[in-house]
Amino acid sequence: MYLSELYRYPVKSGQGQSLPASAVDHLGLQGDRRWMVVEADNGRFLTQRAWPQLGRIQAGYGEAGQLLLQASGHTLLEVAVPEADDNLRGVTIWRDTLRVPDAGDAAADWLSQLLGKPVRLVYCPEPRARYLPNGYGLNSDRAAFPDGFPLLLIGQGSLDELNRRIGRPMQMLRFRPNLVVQGAGPFAEDGWKRIRIGALQFRLLKPSVRCILTTLDPATGERSADREPLTTLKTFREKEGDVLFGQNLAVDGSGVLEVGMPVEILE
Repeated sequence: MYLSELYRYPVKSGQGQSLPASAVDHLGLQGDRRWMVVEADNGRFLTQRAWPQLGRIQAGYGEAGQLLLQASGHTLLEVAVPEADDNLRGVTIWRDTLRVPDAGDAAADWLSQLLGKPVRLVYCPEPRARYLPNGYGLNSDRAAFPDGFPLLLIGQGSLDELNRRIGRPMQMLRFRPNLVVQGAGPFAEDGWKRIRIGALQFRLLKPSVRCILTTLDPATGERSADREPLTTLKTFREKEGDVLFGQNLAVDGSGVLEVGMPVEILE
């Protein structure tokens, strides 16, 4: 088994970036979901579930670590990383409320024009990262702006089996993983507890609950008329009302991941 793909998503619900390698720390892949779009009036987070226009955002990083925002029909915008304690804004992501730095008016105006509503862009510095949901992981485990966990892993064999059942290919990016593992059987990752990739050890904490976001084409933003892949997933991957696909992870220590690294099951 080996690591076949690496993805990060600089802005929550924005487009993913395929990476040949990435630094990793306890918040996951470096630069992954460290930025988030929120409603200007109440700080509530926005995602493609209700705002598919977010999928037009092509975000990356410049040489100085600044965020680069692009979208068709909009000029490139560079956003400096704000200081951890500057211009704090109260935001809500699911059940979590926290205070994080606002990225400024230029980014807010750029995104408000893209979405057609008043929004702000916020950043999650390491000291302000969230704790994981109750009952999962260690007290030291933290996350920036993913739905709940620092990392998501999916086996290529699991997607291949899903595509076989659907009868047409679904892109891996519909499921927004960070790590893709090649060489394991369908849903083998469901039985793993600890794995090693390179010099890093990962703990698998819980299955990932899937939502309507998976029915959006990551390239076009169009929703599947037949609600695939959720329709098929519900036929064999539903448990107590939740549709499960992929595994949420936390990492022990820090280091570097590279595509092609071997994956070893420890437990």
